[in-house]
Amino acid sequence: MNTNFDFVGSGDKPALIAFATSKWLSTATTVLQELGYKVHIAETHSDFIMRFSQIHYQVVLLEDLFGADILEENLSLKLLQQMTMKQRRHATVLLVGNHFQTFSSAEAFRNSVHAVLNGSELSLLKELVEKTVTDNNDFLQTYRDAQKRILTSGPHD
Repeated sequence: MNTNFDFVGSGDKPALIAFATSKWLSTATTVLQELGYKVHIAETHSDFIMRFSQIHYQVVLLEDLFGADILEENLSLKLLQQMTMKQRRHATVLLVGNHFQTFSSAEAFRNSVHAVLNGSELSLLKELVEKTVTDNNDFLQTYRDAQKRILTSGPHD
């Protein structure tokens, strides 16, 4: 099936990868598939925008130099950074690049992502995805529970 028209069902765990480095892309695709994700690959920034706006991806893996020569030129990252939380809350975003210190909370915060990974430590990707997704879900659980209560309780006088 052509991935441009790949449907996502309610039982699927969609993941989006936006990598320029083909070796990283291959590794990331394999890891996410092993974790049970249905993987889509963005080939360009425009493709990233289209896919991210149409599907609520659970995981997004983004390379720091995706479509860019330097981090500051990465339009896909800029897009995510400028979105409101409502627009991107559904996704756990991991940024991969050669200039990051793996698991650095400060670098993740500075880049408005959930976690960063140094490309030389891509062998840790599976563990990082599992931990980051779990941490993010745990963090948002209270919010989701409150939102459910508000939606099911109806209007109050």
